[in-house]
Amino acid sequence: MKKWLTFSLALLLTIGLFGCSGESSGGSDDSSGDSGDDEVVLGIALPSATHGWMGALIQNAEEKAQELVDNGTIDDYEFTTAENPADQANNVDDLIAQGVDAIVMLPIESEALSPAGQKIADEGIPLVVVDRELTNDAADVLVKGDNTGIGENAGEYFVEQLNGSGKVVEIAGPSNSVTQQRSDGFRQAIEGSDIEIIASQSGEFSKETSLQVMENILTAQPEIDAVYTQDDGMALGVIQAIKEAGREDIQFVTGAAGSKEVYENIKEDGLISATFLYSPLMVRDGVEVGASLANGEEPESSEVILEATPVTKENVDEHYDPDSVF
Repeated sequence: MKKWLTFSLALLLTIGLFGCSGESSGGSDDSSGDSGDDEVVLGIALPSATHGWMGALIQNAEEKAQELVDNGTIDDYEFTTAENPADQANNVDDLIAQGVDAIVMLPIESEALSPAGQKIADEGIPLVVVDRELTNDAADVLVKGDNTGIGENAGEYFVEQLNGSGKVVEIAGPSNSVTQQRSDGFRQAIEGSDIEIIASQSGEFSKETSLQVMENILTAQPEIDAVYTQDDGMALGVIQAIKEAGREDIQFVTGAAGSKEVYENIKEDGLISATFLYSPLMVRDGVEVGASLANGEEPESSEVILEATPVTKENVDEHYDPDSVF
C-alpha cells in the first residue's frame, strides 16, 4: 500500500511538472511575440545641432517620427545625432545591431559616411538619405532640395542684377555633394557672361566662420560687386563682415534655404536681396518614406527633389512666417 501511494504521488508530481513546463513554454512564446519581435522600428541618424537650418531639421525629424508612432504607422524609432563622421558611423553600427527595419540618414560628410551607407545596404536594411548624397548607390531613396537649381537660379539672378558683368565672391559650404552641386549650378548659369568669381572659400555652413572668412576676403579684394553664399546663415555672417568693414561697393548678397531672419532682411531692403528655397521640412518626407520602407513597401521613386524657388522682395511675404522656428 505504501509503495502504491509513493508511486501515485510520484506520477502526479511528474505529470504536474510536465504540465507546468508546457504551459510556461507556450506562454513564453506568446510573450515573445508580444514584446517586439514583430515591431516596426525606424532608425534615424542625423548630425547634431540646436539652432539654424540643421536644428530645425532635427526638430522636424523627431516630430514626424513621433507622429508616425502616434498614428500606428511604426511602433517605435531610434533617434541618434552625432558631432562628427566617426560618431555618426558608430551610431549607424548601433542601429544595425538593434535590428531596425529601415534607416533615415543625413550624412555629415558624403564621402566619409558612404561606407556606413554601404554597410546598411549589405545588411539588407532599407536606407533613405536626406540632403547630402553618398558617393555610392547604397541609398534606396534620396530626399533633397534642388541644389543644382539653387546655383542655377542664383547665377541667373546675378547675371540679371549685374547686367552680365561684375566681380563676385562665392562663400561655399564644406566638402560634400550639396556644396559641389550649388557651385556647379552657379558656374553653369554665369558661363558666357562677364561675371568673374574673384574669390571662393568655404564658410562651413556657419555664420561665425563665414564672418571670419569674409573679413579676410574684404581685406584682400578692394572691389566686389556681389556675394553668392550657399546658405542663409553664411549670408548673415557675410553682411555682418561687410557692415563692420564699412564697405559700400557691394550691391547685394544672396543666401539659400529660406530662414525667417533672411526673409526679414529682404523685407527691410537689407543687403540680402534674394534667397533660394531649401527647407528643413524635407526631412519630414524622408522620415515618412523611411517608415513606408520599414513596413516593407516599395518606394514610389528613388529620388524626391524639392524645388529651389527664388524668394525676393516681390514674393517674400508669401513665404515669411513670423512664428517659424527657422
